[in-house]
Amino acid sequence: MGLASEMLVKFWGVRGSIPTPCIKNMGTGGNTSCLELRLPGGEVVIVDGGTGVRPLGVALMQEAAGKPTDLHLFLTHFHWDHIQGLPFFQPLYKKENRVTFYSMKSPEETSETLEGQMSIPYFPVDFRFLPAQRNFVDVSNRTVQFGETTVRSFPLNHPQGCLGYSFTHGDRKIVFASDLEHGDPEFDRGLLEVARDADILIYDAQFTSEEYEHRQGWGHSTWLEATRVAKLAGVKKLLLFHHDPAHDDETLHVILSNARQQFPETYLATEGETFAV
Repeated sequence: MGLASEMLVKFWGVRGSIPTPCIKNMGTGGNTSCLELRLPGGEVVIVDGGTGVRPLGVALMQEAAGKPTDLHLFLTHFHWDHIQGLPFFQPLYKKENRVTFYSMKSPEETSETLEGQMSIPYFPVDFRFLPAQRNFVDVSNRTVQFGETTVRSFPLNHPQGCLGYSFTHGDRKIVFASDLEHGDPEFDRGLLEVARDADILIYDAQFTSEEYEHRQGWGHSTWLEATRVAKLAGVKKLLLFHHDPAHDDETLHVILSNARQQFPETYLATEGETFAV
């Protein structure tokens, strides 16, 4: 997936709230939140386990060709659109594999929460008995180091809490900030500090400004606020993420056109696309 000296991010799920597998959305993608990062040291890092993690798991197992895999999965929070693909994540079904889950909860709470969506009567396989080795790490207010790459978590304004993540390698930085609602000064300052001079900022842009007037308190932001943050932080590329289920490809491209008038280096997060830093 590219040169070993690069950080690469590939989108496997870009939709918010619920999967939207319909033709008019397929240009951008209908799977819920999931990103794959390949770090310069060769580590495979995943952010979120929405429905996009299912095809990612298939691809990772094909790449491994029977060899053990060691994966690192960072969860932003536990709303269903960010974990609902995990029961179908193939690496969890091979005993040779190891998957480490990083989240804002204690190891016990994370395990119990993930067990919940795979318990009777919701799913036929019990999370506790999955063959892969599973480890759990509370990453709140701390950093994780992979060789020369530092992963930092930071809090976002979202119902029941949420973490954003920054990935820094030397002078290169990718920042993932979804799900979040703007307007709280403390959270806004924190995000701006983390995002400053980022090569890529991935930002929750679920609503238009008009839609947001009727959705305050829902925990999401707008494309216009995304461009404002990108300008203030001096980022190089802005990727609009967590697309609303009601926004088809045509609507999203109108949003993109409007956003580029405010911040020219704006792109739509799109399933299957890879960006290198």
